[in-house]
Amino acid sequence: MVRTTVLALFTLTLLQGAQVGPATAQDLDAASAERFAQLAIDCVHREYPNKLSHVLNDDGDAQPPRDLTPAFYGCYDWHSAVHGHWLLARLARTFPDAGFAQEARVALDRNLTAESITAEVRYLQGPGRVSFERPYGLAWLLALAAELREWEEDPQAQWWAFTLGPLEREVAERLSDWLPKLSHPIRVGEHSQTAFAFGLIVDWARIANETAMEELFTNKIRAFYLGDRDCPLGYEPSGQDFLSPCLAEADLIRRILQPIQFAAWLGAFLPGIPMDNSDTWLDPAVVTDPGDPKLAHLDGLNLSRAWMLEGIAAGLPPEDPRQASIRVVAERHRRAGMRSVTGQYYEGGHWLGSFATYLATGRGLPPVADKKDKK
Repeated sequence: MVRTTVLALFTLTLLQGAQVGPATAQDLDAASAERFAQLAIDCVHREYPNKLSHVLNDDGDAQPPRDLTPAFYGCYDWHSAVHGHWLLARLARTFPDAGFAQEARVALDRNLTAESITAEVRYLQGPGRVSFERPYGLAWLLALAAELREWEEDPQAQWWAFTLGPLEREVAERLSDWLPKLSHPIRVGEHSQTAFAFGLIVDWARIANETAMEELFTNKIRAFYLGDRDCPLGYEPSGQDFLSPCLAEADLIRRILQPIQFAAWLGAFLPGIPMDNSDTWLDPAVVTDPGDPKLAHLDGLNLSRAWMLEGIAAGLPPEDPRQASIRVVAERHRRAGMRSVTGQYYEGGHWLGSFATYLATGRGLPPVADKKDKK
């Protein structure tokens, strides 16, 4: 009764100013959605094996993951647990009547409690943790918060959004404290990359109506990236990338520019994109050992390249002559990436479902109506 009453009091405040956009299945069928959801259901409460990014300050910090971070202790590492919860929210929202939806809700409700989130905040605030999961895991936490905020028609989802609120605020504050101190972008193909994380953060800021945060990050994006030219796409990928430095940057920039401005910027940044419908200018990566946790990153690269290419195409004017070449290469990467999401190896199974879901549900793609609002 108390929980229901508090929910009724705070739901309206929580949603004030949110830019609501529907979850869409794109071309994701229910069977694939169930397969992806099961990967997350199987791991969000699976504590071991576990790769901790954990600073020990004294003997008391030598605790199991479930005690250190009781909401996000599964799926091998903290950031994968966070986006595993995002996956469950995204798919339960997109397929509310599917058989897996109730199991996904049970998993979310078990972990997204006030007690667990309070412990997560306390952990982040501990000494020596100022850079914990920054920026990748923190950006995914905001993506989870954004997904729950947008799920406005569901009272249980709004309760989870309210419960997650203290951690959402802590994450936003530490990112806003960090950003002015960051003197250069981080242009790698793994977790510390800034372009991908900044995209998630800007998307969250718009959904949460956090205009100051959006302005802070948009200004830094302009300072970091708008002058870039001739990105060396031919040097990609590195052997354990799961994000493309060049494509992630372009997918970020289309979020802040009008289509005609973005088209001009892209011409200088990636001048090699063909205009002849070619599908050979960027080949999908091949994983030689899917049981190796670092080599398996390339499966994720194919998925993230696909959604970044789709984002780039969505940011261009419809008549742009590069559209066909971008979309056909995106489709090649989509097919290659989706084939890898099997769960056969936990090294990939604990996280690839989230990337597949982000791609297949079109998360991050701009509604056409939003283009006129870009600065």
